[in-house]
Amino acid sequence: MSSTEQPEHRKQEAEEETTGGAAEDEDTGAEVAPIVKLQEVAVTTGEEDEIVLLDLKCKLYRFDKEGNQWKERGVGTVKLLKHKETQKVRLVMRQSKTLKICANHLVLASTSVQEHTGNDKSCVWHATDFSDGELKEELFCIRLASVENCKTFREKIEEIAESLEKKAEESEETKSATDLLEKLNVGESKDEEGTKEAASASAEVEKDESAQQEKPESDK
Repeated sequence: MSSTEQPEHRKQEAEEETTGGAAEDEDTGAEVAPIVKLQEVAVTTGEEDEIVLLDLKCKLYRFDKEGNQWKERGVGTVKLLKHKETQKVRLVMRQSKTLKICANHLVLASTSVQEHTGNDKSCVWHATDFSDGELKEELFCIRLASVENCKTFREKIEEIAESLEKKAEESEETKSATDLLEKLNVGESKDEEGTKEAASASAEVEKDESAQQEKPESDK
């Protein structure tokens, strides 16, 4: 090929590349509709009516009675939630990735949390748990990120348990006082009825005596 033809050949290739590139980048204006339309779904956690009292990262264990050993339940966050209406407090622990519930039970006046022997970042407690969809007696062990977090967790549950126990005692005292008042009222009512009956009987006797005195001599 001669030197005069080479520039023409290159010029033609350049034009083809330019034309092809323009064709590829050309916007046709066509709209492609999605094959499947996805609708937004509101996700509820069941915690919408509760106030978060405590929220800590942790690792949870459950004691396996059959195997006589601790088994890990998951790594995530443990929360103490107080219901806005009932004022009941429950402990909920979810796995961080799957959000699966590992523990779910009420904090009662009888709930007692104790430090785990040999580990000041862990503590143990018994509870009637509902995380598996049925009530089961469980022995839990929780390990928190620091000694301070473990202390905070334990003290918060103790505070709630003491508050519930105090309310129960006050309720019992109120009930006893109410029962005593009812008994007094019943006693007073019976006394009033007895007084009225006695007064009525006395009136009848007086009436009979008056009638006897008013009878003629011939009738005596």
